[in-house]
Amino acid sequence: MSTENEGTAVPPAPSAPPVPVDAPTPSAPAAPEGSDRTAPLPPVPPSAPGAQEHTQEQQRAHAGSAPDASWPPPAMPSYSDSGAGGAGSGWGSSYQQQPAPKSGRGGLVAAILVAALVAGGLGGGLGYTLAKNNDDNTGSTTVSASTSGGDVKRDAGTVAGVAARALPSTVTIEAESTSGEGGTGTGFVFDTQGHIVTNNHVVADAVDGGKLTATFPNGKKYDAEVVGHAQGYDVAVIKLKNAPSDLKPLALGDSDKVAVGDSTIAIGAPFGLSNTVTTGIISAKNRPVASSDGSGSSSASYMSALQTDASINPGNSGGPLLDASGNVIGINSAIQSTGSGGLGGTSQSGSIGLGFAIPINQAKYVAQQLIKTGKPVYAKIGASVSLEDSSSGAKITEQGASGSAAVESGGPADKAGLKPGDVITKLDDHVIDSGPTLIGEIWTHKPGDQVTITYERDGKSHTVQLTLGARQGDS
Repeated sequence: MSTENEGTAVPPAPSAPPVPVDAPTPSAPAAPEGSDRTAPLPPVPPSAPGAQEHTQEQQRAHAGSAPDASWPPPAMPSYSDSGAGGAGSGWGSSYQQQPAPKSGRGGLVAAILVAALVAGGLGGGLGYTLAKNNDDNTGSTTVSASTSGGDVKRDAGTVAGVAARALPSTVTIEAESTSGEGGTGTGFVFDTQGHIVTNNHVVADAVDGGKLTATFPNGKKYDAEVVGHAQGYDVAVIKLKNAPSDLKPLALGDSDKVAVGDSTIAIGAPFGLSNTVTTGIISAKNRPVASSDGSGSSSASYMSALQTDASINPGNSGGPLLDASGNVIGINSAIQSTGSGGLGGTSQSGSIGLGFAIPINQAKYVAQQLIKTGKPVYAKIGASVSLEDSSSGAKITEQGASGSAAVESGGPADKAGLKPGDVITKLDDHVIDSGPTLIGEIWTHKPGDQVTITYERDGKSHTVQLTLGARQGDS
């Protein structure tokens, strides 16, 4: 998968269809004495009582055909298939996940908001007119709720309660390269020192001399700088310049204890709409996901992800995925989409209910390393595996990258007796169906962890234990 950042400008919807030139001007009905004159009501929907007669009257009153009122939704960019090291299109499963990229700049948000304001204003005016006329003509009496005066009290465990506590600690991130390219993503307060955790692909444009800002829901904006970024993990840490002293870090949960069916709450800036809250559940755990930023020059990121059906769109990237208590259990990073097209294409992916988040236990470890040293540290087995589509396992290649040995001499795999041609089918209790799946599972561990590897050689299954090594940096 590869990310895409650009939106497509959408023409604003017409606020009202044009009136034919030779259409007779209907006379306005007399307003009741003492009442304000209101706009004429819109046509009655075909399904409403008397719709047929009403339609016929309209046709007699207005010559010509009505304009086409359809307004197709904007096309949204998707992620093209790309892998690490020229790997091809993915890993051993028939579906392909696509990351939720940062949202690109464009006329999309403005067009949507203009249309919404027009429709909202019209609907509000008509609703008031109908209610007023109904009260004046029928003398009906309404009953107001006892909490209508603004005294609604929401429990801390409700979605509204969780959102009220979490929103002040989330930020909308704008990253811009030296050439002016960039987009919008999300992040959240990690500590009181001003560190913000987000996705690597959110801040990638600003890494080499670009501009980076973070805006809180209260409107306060801060310049920021990249402390460290891990392309392989798709995790980055930025730090606010002149950070306020009253920062409230979000509480971090335990992603290992998350269960399928648990409630989830996602916060982000989908398509630039900051401070958006969506809800869902944990749909699956340990979902293998490979993605890239769509630049064509970057390596892939791998994760053993939490899958959620909470609505996640471009711009949600880097935002927190919360549990029902408001604890962070993941970082929203990728989506599966039916859209197509690579970076710079004419469409952009949108949510179809398949979102993926980096488990917070892994992200926390990575963030702490980035704050400490500025560089990521990856666990490794010391062997090169095929990244081609597969379903049988992760095959150790005959040769490594740039002509190096496939099995690193003296490395963990070498010490465990693994050889080129061996096919790894399990890591501990997790089934391995491809190379990217193996990488994602390895990276959920820390260097020094001991794992059990199950592999096949010459048609026979073998099991061996090995201690994971370490690699520093993305190179």
